[in-house]
Amino acid sequence: MPDTYTSYEMLEKLISFNTVSNRSNLALIDFVEDYLSQHGVEATRVYNDERDKANIYAHIGPMIEGGVILSGHTDVVPVEGQDWSTDPWTVVEKDGKYFGRGTCDMKGFLALALAYVPEMIAANLQTPIQLALSYDEEVGCEGVIPMVKELTNKMPKAAMCIVGEPSNMKTVTGHKGGIGFHNQVTGYEVHSSLAHIGVSAVMTAATLVEWHNKKNEEAVASQDSENKFVPPFPTYHVGTIHGGTAGNITAKTCTFINDFRLLPTQDAKAESEAYMAFANELDAKIKKVRPEANIKVTPKFGVPGLRPEKNGAAETLVRRLTGDNSTNVVSYGTEAGHFQTEKISTVICGPGSIDQAHQADEYITVDQYNLGAKFMRDLIADLS
Repeated sequence: MPDTYTSYEMLEKLISFNTVSNRSNLALIDFVEDYLSQHGVEATRVYNDERDKANIYAHIGPMIEGGVILSGHTDVVPVEGQDWSTDPWTVVEKDGKYFGRGTCDMKGFLALALAYVPEMIAANLQTPIQLALSYDEEVGCEGVIPMVKELTNKMPKAAMCIVGEPSNMKTVTGHKGGIGFHNQVTGYEVHSSLAHIGVSAVMTAATLVEWHNKKNEEAVASQDSENKFVPPFPTYHVGTIHGGTAGNITAKTCTFINDFRLLPTQDAKAESEAYMAFANELDAKIKKVRPEANIKVTPKFGVPGLRPEKNGAAETLVRRLTGDNSTNVVSYGTEAGHFQTEKISTVICGPGSIDQAHQADEYITVDQYNLGAKFMRDLIADLS
């Protein structure tokens, strides 16, 4: 007999795998593949280049187009440095909550989707369901990109995608996009009293940082009061910066990491090109002082925004199942934009609150988890 799990047992199983983004997720993928195989569902892996991580996808129901993708990521954020009162890799039920790393973001949704696979099979679906589990969402949504390509090219193309990020089972139709860079500035060392013949990598980097401050001022000044995002404008941010060796030496090196959180209506390519153009102008300027000096900007990630769709099929389906007619957008990024880019109607809806994600004693309430289970049952019934 194939293994079966209650929704709680499946949550326990998934949480037990330590899938922090800097580790392999293959143990979890092995489990999912074996579980699906026992139920007669063939799964396909899409590995990363190092083959120490993998996406996995599967098709349940008739081999026809027009299905629904249930999408979620298998990776979680680290627990180091956080003051947990429970074992983060063991589900603990207390005070009407399930505690554990990933219970909210977002193994809860994945556990529900997997636990209900036997019901999906038994229901004789008229519209297929595709499961899509990805890696490295937490570090830039990079893993899902090749899987989306395979899903659309090798499987009957789905019409809709539900990304189960924690939304309190509300219908989320839009989110900001994000692009990030690694910046390396190389200067030329001289005594600070002779700074005019040297190049300070730190001060050059500061000029690049100031570009972000000016962009933020412009964004605030031109914000649209009708915009429902929080904040209702794009943000330009520098997260880390390192450089210099002494107070009286022009710094030879300086590195920093930055990102832009853009409205889905913005042209991410144009924003990226504007920053690169500024960096190139500054690079030419410092080279006039010392030819050895340079600025290297390397793109690190790009997450397309999720645009609200007019009469979107995914939104219509989720609203019908949940009864939720509220208008919701979020400022964090998800994999939803990648599916929408492939012309798949996409929406976000999942159990739990983002307020509980990424912190010590992460949890999902039992009530939210049960609402997620009801959603799965209702979805299966609707597609049968």
